[in-house]
Amino acid sequence: MISFDTIRAGLTQGEFFLEYLPTVSLTDGRCTGAEALIRWRRPAGVLQPMDFIPRAENTPVSGLLTYWVLDTVMAEIGDWLRANPNAHIGINVPPEILGRGGILHVAEKSGLIELAPQIILEITERGLPDLLGIEAINHARVVGVRVALDDITLAGRANLAVLARANIDIIKLDKSLVSQIGPQSPHPDWLDDIAALLQSSRLMVIAEGVETELQFMTLRKTNIHEAQGFYFSRPIPAAIFIAYHREAPHCQPRPAP
Repeated sequence: MISFDTIRAGLTQGEFFLEYLPTVSLTDGRCTGAEALIRWRRPAGVLQPMDFIPRAENTPVSGLLTYWVLDTVMAEIGDWLRANPNAHIGINVPPEILGRGGILHVAEKSGLIELAPQIILEITERGLPDLLGIEAINHARVVGVRVALDDITLAGRANLAVLARANIDIIKLDKSLVSQIGPQSPHPDWLDDIAALLQSSRLMVIAEGVETELQFMTLRKTNIHEAQGFYFSRPIPAAIFIAYHREAPHCQPRPAP
């Protein structure tokens, strides 16, 4: 059973590790950065975030895991970020720990705060930030950090409420939307909504879960800025990601093997 003590013991014993999911420009195929994804190596196999993150939300564990990710990102790719000032790294942050001071403290202690313009804090619409969280989002621009609203499905009004109250810089379209683009439905209605949003705002839009050439071409024609997905690369360890970034400007996006 996954519990606070189990996760804390896993951190102590070094069972957690990061992989990096490249983010690619839909204009020219450049790798513009990545999203850091936490994994948990257990005796029965590797657990993905959805296997344990929901159980950690709204508990002290969510803070422990987030702070560990911040430290690990700096240790693994801090030098790469310094060498590539135009690149960015996305870090998932539970809404309930925003505004509590821990993120800022860990970022300062690790040195990550020095790279603030390259950091994207990703919050999910599964749980809306409270007042302190909203204030933290609005304050992020003071130090140059950008904030992304993750897993946008265009269903309901939760995400729109956050957009109305906070300085969100980026929205990430959930893979459930992208999966609707196929031979039988090459242009789902939501693409028109996104096109209108792009014309009326300065938001950056990143599409998640791109797996086919049709999806890639359709999103590019809609003027969506960037994308992630197996069409470009699976999540990969830090050293392989750094090599991928070095090679990506010289190649076209390609299907995963």
